[in-house]
Amino acid sequence: MIAGAVASAAALVALPAAAETLTLTGVMTGADHQTYREVPFKVPPGTASVTVEFAYTGKDQKSVIDLGIRDPQRLRGWSGGNKARFTLTETWATPSYLPGPLPAGEWKLILGVPNLRKDGRADYTATITLDRSPVFHGFAEAPLKTGPGWYRGDLHMHTQHSDGSCGSRTGKRIPCPLFRTLEAATARGLDFVAVTEHNTTAHFQDLAELQPYYDDLLLIPGREITTFHGHANVFGVTAPLDFQLGGQRAPDLSRILDQVEAAKGLISINHPGLPSGEVCMGCGWTAKTDFARIPAIEAINGVNSEGPLSGIAFWEARLNAGFRITAVGGSDNHDADLPPARGVGTPTTVVWAENLSQDAILDGIRQGRTFVDVQGTRDRLLDVRAEGGALSVRVAKAAGGRLMFAGSAAAGLSDAAPLGEDTSRTFDLAGRKGWLRVDVRGPDGKLWLLGNPVYLD
Repeated sequence: MIAGAVASAAALVALPAAAETLTLTGVMTGADHQTYREVPFKVPPGTASVTVEFAYTGKDQKSVIDLGIRDPQRLRGWSGGNKARFTLTETWATPSYLPGPLPAGEWKLILGVPNLRKDGRADYTATITLDRSPVFHGFAEAPLKTGPGWYRGDLHMHTQHSDGSCGSRTGKRIPCPLFRTLEAATARGLDFVAVTEHNTTAHFQDLAELQPYYDDLLLIPGREITTFHGHANVFGVTAPLDFQLGGQRAPDLSRILDQVEAAKGLISINHPGLPSGEVCMGCGWTAKTDFARIPAIEAINGVNSEGPLSGIAFWEARLNAGFRITAVGGSDNHDADLPPARGVGTPTTVVWAENLSQDAILDGIRQGRTFVDVQGTRDRLLDVRAEGGALSVRVAKAAGGRLMFAGSAAAGLSDAAPLGEDTSRTFDLAGRKGWLRVDVRGPDGKLWLLGNPVYLD
Protein backbone atom coordinates (compact mmCIF):
# COMPACT_ATOMS: atom_id res chain seq x y z
CA MET A 1 0.00 0.00 0.00
CA ILE A 2 1.26 3.49 -0.83
CA ALA A 3 2.09 5.57 2.25
CA GLY A 4 -0.76 7.77 3.37
CA ALA A 5 -3.40 5.74 1.49
CA VAL A 6 -6.47 4.30 3.12
CA ALA A 7 -7.16 0.64 2.33
CA SER A 8 -9.85 -0.01 -0.30
CA ALA A 9 -12.91 -2.05 0.62
CA ALA A 10 -14.74 -4.41 -1.75
CA ALA A 11 -18.37 -5.37 -1.25
CA LEU A 12 -20.14 -8.00 -3.36
CA VAL A 13 -23.80 -7.34 -4.14
CA ALA A 14 -25.96 -10.10 -5.61
CA LEU A 15 -27.73 -9.30 -8.88
CA PRO A 16 -29.61 -11.58 -11.30
CA ALA A 17 -27.73 -14.78 -12.17
CA ALA A 18 -26.22 -13.32 -15.36
CA ALA A 19 -24.40 -10.51 -13.57
CA GLU A 20 -22.78 -9.38 -10.37
CA THR A 21 -21.48 -6.04 -9.26
CA LEU A 22 -18.43 -5.13 -7.20
CA THR A 23 -18.19 -1.84 -5.36
CA LEU A 24 -14.64 -0.67 -4.70
CA THR A 25 -14.22 2.30 -2.37
CA GLY A 26 -11.25 4.15 -0.98
CA VAL A 27 -9.71 7.47 -0.08
CA MET A 28 -6.87 9.45 -1.60
CA THR A 29 -5.07 12.08 0.48
CA GLY A 30 -2.33 14.62 -0.11
CA ALA A 31 0.25 11.86 0.30
CA ASP A 32 -1.08 10.26 -2.92
CA HIS A 33 -0.25 13.30 -5.08
CA GLN A 34 1.46 12.14 -8.30
CA THR A 35 1.32 8.45 -7.41
CA TYR A 36 -0.51 5.41 -8.77
CA ARG A 37 -2.64 2.88 -6.95
CA GLU A 38 -3.74 -0.48 -8.35
CA VAL A 39 -6.96 -1.77 -6.79
CA PRO A 40 -7.46 -5.53 -7.36
CA PHE A 41 -10.75 -7.31 -8.08
CA LYS A 42 -11.68 -10.78 -9.29
CA VAL A 43 -13.24 -11.59 -12.67
CA PRO A 44 -14.91 -15.02 -12.71
CA PRO A 45 -14.78 -17.49 -15.63
CA GLY A 46 -17.41 -16.97 -18.30
CA THR A 47 -17.56 -13.18 -17.95
CA ALA A 48 -18.79 -11.59 -21.19
CA SER A 49 -18.35 -7.91 -20.29
CA VAL A 50 -16.66 -5.76 -17.67
CA THR A 51 -18.14 -2.31 -17.07
CA VAL A 52 -16.58 0.25 -14.74
CA GLU A 53 -18.33 3.37 -13.44
CA PHE A 54 -16.10 5.71 -11.45
CA ALA A 55 -16.77 8.76 -9.29
CA TYR A 56 -14.82 10.72 -6.69
CA THR A 57 -15.11 13.77 -4.46
CA GLY A 58 -12.82 16.75 -4.02
CA LYS A 59 -13.12 18.21 -7.51
CA ASP A 60 -13.94 21.58 -5.97
CA GLN A 61 -10.43 21.47 -4.50
CA LYS A 62 -8.92 20.59 -7.91
CA SER A 63 -8.45 16.93 -6.97
CA VAL A 64 -7.96 14.70 -10.04
CA ILE A 65 -8.00 10.89 -10.24
CA ASP A 66 -7.20 9.30 -13.59
CA LEU A 67 -8.40 5.85 -14.62
CA GLY A 68 -7.14 2.70 -16.36
CA ILE A 69 -7.37 -1.08 -16.07
CA ARG A 70 -5.21 -4.21 -16.34
CA ASP A 71 -6.29 -7.80 -16.85
CA PRO A 72 -4.08 -10.64 -15.50
CA GLN A 73 -1.82 -10.47 -18.58
CA ARG A 74 -1.73 -6.93 -19.92
CA LEU A 75 -2.78 -3.30 -19.79
CA ARG A 76 -6.29 -3.07 -21.29
CA GLY A 77 -6.50 0.70 -21.49
CA TRP A 78 -6.05 4.10 -19.93
CA SER A 79 -8.60 6.89 -20.24
CA GLY A 80 -7.05 9.24 -17.71
CA GLY A 81 -9.67 11.76 -16.74
CA ASN A 82 -11.69 11.70 -19.95
CA LYS A 83 -14.14 8.92 -19.06
CA ALA A 84 -16.10 8.04 -15.94
CA ARG A 85 -17.58 4.89 -17.49
CA PHE A 86 -16.21 2.22 -19.83
CA THR A 87 -16.96 -1.31 -21.01
CA LEU A 88 -14.73 -4.12 -22.28
CA THR A 89 -15.96 -7.18 -24.18
CA GLU A 90 -14.34 -9.77 -26.41
CA THR A 91 -15.39 -8.04 -29.63
CA TRP A 92 -15.57 -4.32 -28.75
CA ALA A 93 -14.63 -1.88 -26.02
CA THR A 94 -15.19 1.75 -25.15
CA PRO A 95 -12.60 3.91 -26.94
CA SER A 96 -9.38 4.17 -24.87
CA TYR A 97 -9.73 0.45 -24.07
CA LEU A 98 -8.93 -2.78 -25.92
CA PRO A 99 -11.42 -5.49 -26.85
CA GLY A 100 -10.40 -9.11 -26.47
CA PRO A 101 -10.87 -12.19 -24.30
CA LEU A 102 -11.71 -11.47 -20.66
CA PRO A 103 -9.46 -13.84 -18.72
CA ALA A 104 -10.59 -15.00 -15.30
CA GLY A 105 -8.46 -14.01 -12.36
CA GLU A 106 -7.21 -10.89 -10.65
CA TRP A 107 -7.73 -7.65 -12.56
CA LYS A 108 -6.57 -4.26 -11.34
CA LEU A 109 -8.19 -0.87 -11.59
CA ILE A 110 -5.39 1.67 -12.06
CA LEU A 111 -5.85 5.01 -10.30
CA GLY A 112 -3.44 7.83 -11.05
CA VAL A 113 -3.38 11.07 -9.07
CA PRO A 114 -1.92 13.97 -11.10
CA ASN A 115 -3.13 16.46 -8.52
CA LEU A 116 -4.24 16.35 -4.89
CA ARG A 117 -3.43 19.18 -2.46
CA LYS A 118 -1.44 18.47 0.71
CA ASP A 119 -4.50 18.97 2.89
CA GLY A 120 -6.90 17.53 0.30
CA ARG A 121 -9.04 14.39 0.35
CA ALA A 122 -10.81 12.49 -2.43
CA ASP A 123 -13.22 9.64 -1.70
CA TYR A 124 -13.71 7.37 -4.70
CA THR A 125 -16.23 4.70 -5.66
CA ALA A 126 -15.80 2.27 -8.54
CA THR A 127 -18.83 0.18 -9.46
CA ILE A 128 -17.76 -2.79 -11.56
CA THR A 129 -20.42 -4.87 -13.31
CA LEU A 130 -19.38 -8.35 -14.43
CA ASP A 131 -21.94 -9.71 -16.89
CA ARG A 132 -22.04 -13.31 -18.09
CA SER A 133 -24.95 -12.80 -20.49
CA PRO A 134 -24.30 -12.56 -24.24
CA VAL A 135 -27.27 -10.18 -24.60
CA PHE A 136 -26.33 -6.75 -26.00
CA HIS A 137 -28.71 -3.79 -25.97
CA GLY A 138 -26.91 -1.38 -28.25
CA PHE A 139 -23.97 1.00 -28.58
CA ALA A 140 -26.26 3.95 -27.81
CA GLU A 141 -26.92 4.20 -24.08
CA ALA A 142 -30.36 5.76 -24.63
CA PRO A 143 -32.83 5.94 -27.55
CA LEU A 144 -31.68 8.41 -30.19
CA LYS A 145 -35.31 9.46 -30.65
CA THR A 146 -38.12 8.96 -28.17
CA GLY A 147 -41.71 8.07 -28.90
CA PRO A 148 -43.32 5.61 -31.30
CA GLY A 149 -43.08 6.14 -35.01
CA TRP A 150 -41.91 4.85 -38.37
CA TYR A 151 -38.12 4.58 -38.53
CA ARG A 152 -36.25 4.01 -41.79
CA GLY A 153 -33.11 1.93 -42.19
CA ASP A 154 -30.85 -0.33 -44.23
CA LEU A 155 -30.25 -3.83 -42.86
CA HIS A 156 -27.49 -5.11 -45.16
CA MET A 157 -24.16 -3.43 -46.03
CA HIS A 158 -20.43 -4.12 -46.21
CA THR A 159 -17.28 -2.08 -45.64
CA GLN A 160 -13.51 -2.59 -45.47
CA HIS A 161 -14.03 -5.14 -42.72
CA SER A 162 -15.19 -7.64 -45.36
CA ASP A 163 -15.52 -7.05 -49.12
CA GLY A 164 -16.68 -3.44 -49.39
CA SER A 165 -14.63 -1.06 -51.52
CA CYS A 166 -14.83 2.52 -52.74
CA GLY A 167 -12.70 5.31 -54.16
CA SER A 168 -9.94 6.94 -52.12
CA ARG A 169 -9.44 10.71 -51.99
CA THR A 170 -7.28 10.43 -55.13
CA GLY A 171 -9.60 7.99 -56.89
CA LYS A 172 -7.83 4.73 -56.15
CA ARG A 173 -9.93 1.65 -55.42
CA ILE A 174 -9.51 0.82 -51.72
CA PRO A 175 -11.22 -1.17 -48.95
CA CYS A 176 -13.97 1.28 -47.97
CA PRO A 177 -13.76 2.81 -44.47
CA LEU A 178 -16.88 2.20 -42.44
CA PHE A 179 -17.56 5.90 -41.87
CA ARG A 180 -18.06 6.38 -45.63
CA THR A 181 -21.01 4.00 -45.51
CA LEU A 182 -22.45 5.85 -42.52
CA GLU A 183 -22.07 9.15 -44.36
CA ALA A 184 -24.02 7.68 -47.28
CA ALA A 185 -26.73 6.54 -44.86
CA THR A 186 -27.12 9.98 -43.32
CA ALA A 187 -27.27 11.52 -46.79
CA ARG A 188 -30.24 9.24 -47.52
CA GLY A 189 -31.98 10.39 -44.33
CA LEU A 190 -31.91 6.98 -42.66
CA ASP A 191 -32.62 6.52 -38.95
CA PHE A 192 -30.76 3.24 -38.48
CA VAL A 193 -28.35 0.89 -40.21
CA ALA A 194 -27.01 -2.59 -39.59
CA VAL A 195 -23.45 -3.09 -40.81
CA THR A 196 -23.27 -6.81 -41.68
CA GLU A 197 -19.75 -7.97 -42.47
CA HIS A 198 -19.11 -11.56 -43.53
CA ASN A 199 -18.57 -13.75 -40.43
CA THR A 200 -16.39 -11.20 -38.63
CA THR A 201 -16.76 -8.97 -35.59
CA ALA A 202 -13.92 -6.64 -36.55
CA HIS A 203 -16.27 -3.74 -37.33
CA PHE A 204 -17.87 -3.65 -33.88
CA GLN A 205 -15.05 -1.51 -32.50
CA ASP A 206 -15.64 1.03 -35.28
CA LEU A 207 -19.35 1.07 -34.46
CA ALA A 208 -18.66 1.58 -30.76
CA GLU A 209 -16.34 4.49 -31.55
CA LEU A 210 -18.63 6.13 -34.13
CA GLN A 211 -22.03 5.85 -32.42
CA PRO A 212 -21.50 8.93 -30.19
CA TYR A 213 -20.72 11.02 -33.27
CA TYR A 214 -23.67 9.66 -35.28
CA ASP A 215 -26.16 10.63 -32.61
CA ASP A 216 -28.99 10.76 -35.16
CA LEU A 217 -28.21 7.40 -36.80
CA LEU A 218 -28.64 4.19 -34.79
CA LEU A 219 -25.77 1.76 -35.45
CA ILE A 220 -26.87 -1.86 -35.03
CA PRO A 221 -24.17 -4.55 -34.94
CA GLY A 222 -24.72 -7.16 -37.62
CA ARG A 223 -23.00 -10.12 -39.21
CA GLU A 224 -23.69 -11.91 -42.45
CA ILE A 225 -23.31 -15.54 -41.46
CA THR A 226 -21.88 -16.70 -44.79
CA THR A 227 -21.95 -20.45 -45.32
CA PHE A 228 -21.75 -22.91 -48.20
CA HIS A 229 -25.51 -23.46 -47.84
CA GLY A 230 -26.79 -19.89 -47.66
CA HIS A 231 -26.27 -16.50 -46.06
CA ALA A 232 -28.16 -15.00 -43.13
CA ASN A 233 -27.86 -11.69 -41.31
CA VAL A 234 -27.77 -11.67 -37.52
CA PHE A 235 -28.69 -8.37 -35.86
CA GLY A 236 -28.02 -7.09 -32.36
CA VAL A 237 -25.42 -9.67 -31.28
CA THR A 238 -21.82 -8.81 -30.43
CA ALA A 239 -20.92 -12.17 -28.84
CA PRO A 240 -18.95 -14.64 -30.98
CA LEU A 241 -21.04 -16.86 -33.28
CA ASP A 242 -20.15 -19.97 -35.23
CA PHE A 243 -20.50 -19.82 -39.00
CA GLN A 244 -18.82 -23.01 -40.24
CA LEU A 245 -22.09 -24.73 -41.10
CA GLY A 246 -21.51 -28.42 -41.77
CA GLY A 247 -18.26 -28.48 -39.79
CA GLN A 248 -17.56 -29.56 -36.23
CA ARG A 249 -18.35 -26.15 -34.77
CA ALA A 250 -21.79 -25.93 -36.39
CA PRO A 251 -22.81 -29.37 -37.69
CA ASP A 252 -26.31 -28.04 -38.44
CA LEU A 253 -28.17 -24.75 -38.48
CA SER A 254 -29.73 -25.37 -35.07
CA ARG A 255 -26.33 -24.83 -33.42
CA ILE A 256 -26.13 -21.34 -34.89
CA LEU A 257 -29.77 -20.58 -34.08
CA ASP A 258 -29.21 -21.66 -30.47
CA GLN A 259 -26.41 -19.09 -30.16
CA VAL A 260 -28.46 -16.31 -31.78
CA GLU A 261 -31.47 -16.99 -29.57
CA ALA A 262 -29.35 -17.16 -26.40
CA ALA A 263 -28.07 -13.66 -27.24
CA LYS A 264 -31.63 -12.40 -27.98
CA GLY A 265 -30.54 -11.56 -31.50
CA LEU A 266 -32.58 -11.62 -34.70
CA ILE A 267 -31.67 -13.70 -37.75
CA SER A 268 -32.85 -13.04 -41.30
CA ILE A 269 -32.25 -15.32 -44.29
CA ASN A 270 -30.55 -13.29 -47.03
CA HIS A 271 -31.27 -13.14 -50.77
CA PRO A 272 -32.78 -16.67 -50.97
CA GLY A 273 -33.69 -16.14 -54.63
CA LEU A 274 -30.08 -15.83 -55.77
CA PRO A 275 -28.39 -18.82 -57.41
CA SER A 276 -25.73 -20.90 -55.70
CA GLY A 277 -22.63 -21.99 -57.55
CA GLU A 278 -19.51 -20.50 -59.07
CA VAL A 279 -21.35 -17.31 -60.03
CA CYS A 280 -22.54 -16.69 -56.47
CA MET A 281 -21.02 -19.16 -54.02
CA GLY A 282 -23.49 -20.20 -51.34
CA CYS A 283 -25.80 -17.28 -52.09
CA GLY A 284 -29.07 -19.20 -52.42
CA TRP A 285 -30.63 -20.80 -49.35
CA THR A 286 -30.25 -24.60 -49.27
CA ALA A 287 -29.65 -25.26 -45.56
CA LYS A 288 -32.00 -27.64 -43.76
CA THR A 289 -34.10 -25.21 -41.74
CA ASP A 290 -36.74 -25.17 -39.03
CA PHE A 291 -38.59 -22.10 -40.29
CA ALA A 292 -40.47 -21.80 -37.01
CA ARG A 293 -37.18 -20.40 -35.67
CA ILE A 294 -36.68 -17.88 -38.50
CA PRO A 295 -38.20 -14.47 -37.70
CA ALA A 296 -37.29 -12.66 -40.93
CA ILE A 297 -36.41 -13.15 -44.59
CA GLU A 298 -34.71 -10.61 -46.86
CA ALA A 299 -37.41 -10.57 -49.52
CA ILE A 300 -35.77 -7.71 -51.42
CA ASN A 301 -32.01 -7.56 -51.85
CA GLY A 302 -30.71 -4.44 -53.57
CA VAL A 303 -32.49 -3.86 -56.87
CA ASN A 304 -33.78 -7.45 -57.03
CA SER A 305 -37.36 -6.64 -56.07
CA GLU A 306 -39.04 -8.83 -58.68
CA GLY A 307 -38.21 -11.61 -61.10
CA PRO A 308 -36.24 -14.83 -60.55
CA LEU A 309 -33.67 -13.19 -58.23
CA SER A 310 -36.25 -11.74 -55.87
CA GLY A 311 -36.77 -13.41 -52.48
CA ILE A 312 -40.51 -12.71 -52.41
CA ALA A 313 -41.54 -16.10 -53.82
CA PHE A 314 -39.34 -17.92 -51.27
CA TRP A 315 -40.88 -15.86 -48.46
CA GLU A 316 -44.46 -16.41 -49.69
CA ALA A 317 -43.91 -20.17 -49.86
CA ARG A 318 -43.09 -20.16 -46.14
CA LEU A 319 -46.15 -18.01 -45.38
CA ASN A 320 -48.31 -20.49 -47.29
CA ALA A 321 -46.77 -23.28 -45.19
CA GLY A 322 -48.08 -21.59 -42.06
CA PHE A 323 -44.94 -19.79 -40.83
CA ARG A 324 -45.20 -16.18 -39.67
CA ILE A 325 -42.04 -14.52 -40.96
CA THR A 326 -41.38 -10.81 -41.49
CA ALA A 327 -40.12 -9.58 -44.86
CA VAL A 328 -37.28 -7.07 -44.78
CA GLY A 329 -35.04 -5.51 -47.38
CA GLY A 330 -31.40 -4.49 -47.54
CA SER A 331 -29.17 -2.79 -50.08
CA ASP A 332 -26.33 -5.34 -49.70
CA ASN A 333 -24.18 -2.33 -50.48
CA HIS A 334 -20.47 -2.94 -51.12
CA ASP A 335 -19.58 0.53 -52.40
CA ALA A 336 -20.47 3.70 -50.50
CA ASP A 337 -19.94 5.74 -53.70
CA LEU A 338 -22.85 4.20 -55.60
CA PRO A 339 -25.68 6.59 -56.55
CA PRO A 340 -28.91 6.41 -54.51
CA ALA A 341 -30.77 4.26 -57.05
CA ARG A 342 -28.29 1.43 -56.41
CA GLY A 343 -26.66 2.54 -53.17
CA VAL A 344 -27.08 2.59 -49.41
CA GLY A 345 -30.76 2.78 -48.48
CA THR A 346 -32.14 1.11 -51.61
CA PRO A 347 -34.31 -0.58 -50.55
CA THR A 348 -35.22 0.86 -47.16
CA THR A 349 -36.81 -1.21 -44.40
CA VAL A 350 -39.32 0.92 -42.50
CA VAL A 351 -40.18 -0.20 -38.96
CA TRP A 352 -42.86 0.95 -36.54
CA ALA A 353 -41.01 1.02 -33.23
CA GLU A 354 -41.59 2.42 -29.76
CA ASN A 355 -38.44 4.53 -30.08
CA LEU A 356 -35.18 4.65 -31.98
CA SER A 357 -33.17 2.05 -30.06
CA GLN A 358 -31.75 -1.32 -30.98
CA ASP A 359 -34.21 -3.29 -28.86
CA ALA A 360 -37.22 -1.36 -30.19
CA ILE A 361 -36.22 -1.69 -33.86
CA LEU A 362 -35.63 -5.44 -33.55
CA ASP A 363 -38.91 -5.89 -31.66
CA GLY A 364 -40.74 -4.05 -34.44
CA ILE A 365 -39.27 -6.43 -37.02
CA ARG A 366 -40.20 -9.47 -34.93
CA GLN A 367 -43.78 -8.21 -34.69
CA GLY A 368 -44.04 -7.65 -38.45
CA ARG A 369 -44.73 -3.91 -38.10
CA THR A 370 -42.57 -3.31 -41.13
CA PHE A 371 -42.74 -2.54 -44.82
CA VAL A 372 -40.08 -2.27 -47.51
CA ASP A 373 -39.74 0.94 -49.51
CA VAL A 374 -38.31 -0.54 -52.70
CA GLN A 375 -36.97 2.74 -54.10
CA GLY A 376 -35.69 3.97 -50.75
CA THR A 377 -37.65 7.23 -50.63
CA ARG A 378 -37.52 9.44 -47.58
CA ASP A 379 -41.21 9.57 -46.82
CA ARG A 380 -43.47 6.94 -48.44
CA LEU A 381 -45.76 5.31 -45.91
CA LEU A 382 -47.76 2.07 -45.86
CA ASP A 383 -49.73 1.54 -42.65
CA VAL A 384 -51.93 -1.58 -42.60
CA ARG A 385 -54.05 -2.67 -39.63
CA ALA A 386 -56.64 -5.42 -39.13
CA GLU A 387 -59.13 -4.53 -36.40
CA GLY A 388 -62.74 -5.45 -35.70
CA GLY A 389 -63.23 -7.42 -38.91
CA ALA A 390 -61.93 -4.62 -41.10
CA LEU A 391 -58.66 -3.89 -42.86
CA SER A 392 -57.59 -0.26 -42.70
CA VAL A 393 -54.89 0.94 -45.09
CA ARG A 394 -53.19 4.32 -45.15
CA VAL A 395 -50.70 5.23 -47.88
CA ALA A 396 -48.85 8.54 -48.07
CA LYS A 397 -46.44 10.11 -50.58
CA ALA A 398 -47.30 7.51 -53.26
CA ALA A 399 -49.67 9.50 -55.44
CA GLY A 400 -50.63 7.69 -58.64
CA GLY A 401 -49.87 4.27 -57.20
CA ARG A 402 -52.41 1.51 -56.64
CA LEU A 403 -53.09 -0.98 -53.87
CA MET A 404 -52.49 -4.63 -54.63
CA PHE A 405 -53.42 -7.63 -52.47
CA ALA A 406 -51.66 -10.96 -52.03
CA GLY A 407 -52.01 -14.00 -49.82
CA SER A 408 -54.21 -16.93 -49.00
CA ALA A 409 -56.93 -14.56 -47.71
CA ALA A 410 -56.76 -12.10 -50.60
CA ALA A 411 -59.20 -13.72 -53.04
CA GLY A 412 -61.64 -11.19 -54.48
CA LEU A 413 -60.05 -8.14 -52.88
CA SER A 414 -59.24 -5.34 -55.31
CA ASP A 415 -58.99 -1.58 -55.45
CA ALA A 416 -58.51 0.08 -58.82
CA ALA A 417 -58.66 3.73 -57.74
CA PRO A 418 -55.30 5.52 -57.88
CA LEU A 419 -53.87 6.78 -54.62
CA GLY A 420 -53.63 10.44 -53.68
CA GLU A 421 -50.95 12.19 -51.68
CA ASP A 422 -52.37 10.77 -48.43
CA THR A 423 -55.07 8.13 -48.80
CA SER A 424 -56.93 5.95 -46.27
CA ARG A 425 -59.19 3.06 -47.27
CA THR A 426 -61.07 0.32 -45.41
CA PHE A 427 -61.94 -3.24 -46.54
CA ASP A 428 -64.28 -5.84 -45.07
CA LEU A 429 -62.52 -8.97 -43.79
CA ALA A 430 -65.60 -10.97 -42.85
CA GLY A 431 -65.18 -14.71 -43.42
CA ARG A 432 -61.54 -14.51 -44.47
CA LYS A 433 -58.84 -16.79 -43.06
CA GLY A 434 -55.13 -17.06 -43.68
CA TRP A 435 -52.63 -14.32 -44.44
CA LEU A 436 -53.17 -11.10 -46.33
CA ARG A 437 -50.65 -8.57 -47.60
CA VAL A 438 -51.09 -5.12 -49.11
CA ASP A 439 -48.53 -3.76 -51.57
CA VAL A 440 -48.34 -0.53 -53.54
CA ARG A 441 -47.41 -0.52 -57.23
CA GLY A 442 -46.67 2.44 -59.46
CA PRO A 443 -48.59 3.36 -62.62
CA ASP A 444 -46.12 1.26 -64.62
CA GLY A 445 -46.81 -1.79 -62.45
CA LYS A 446 -43.46 -1.69 -60.65
CA LEU A 447 -43.41 -2.52 -56.96
CA TRP A 448 -43.08 0.58 -54.82
CA LEU A 449 -43.94 -0.68 -51.33
CA LEU A 450 -43.91 -4.27 -50.09
CA GLY A 451 -46.19 -4.87 -47.11
CA ASN A 452 -46.06 -7.48 -44.41
CA PRO A 453 -48.98 -9.81 -43.70
CA VAL A 454 -51.82 -9.58 -41.30
CA TYR A 455 -52.94 -13.01 -40.09
CA LEU A 456 -56.66 -13.80 -39.97
CA ASP A 457 -57.79 -16.64 -37.73
